[in-house]
Amino acid sequence: MDKKNALRAGTLAAGTTLMLLLMSSPALALTRDDGDDPGPGLSVVDTLGLFVVAPLAIFLAIAGLVWVLDKSKDREPKPSKA
Repeated sequence: MDKKNALRAGTLAAGTTLMLLLMSSPALALTRDDGDDPGPGLSVVDTLGLFVVAPLAIFLAIAGLVWVLDKSKDREPKPSKA
């Protein structure tokens, strides 16, 4: 990719990002919609458990199942013919 195309792509990406940021003003989040009924907020412990511990536990469970249920027999590295 030459410099002109890179500059064009960078300008387009920056312009798109700027327009999205300007269009999604945080002030619009302050007005409540009809029928909006948010629940109670999460504590720090709840947030960490939900967004850190739970995904790690799911990942480890899947990795453990793959490791335990793996039926492959050829675990030894094959000698190179150099």
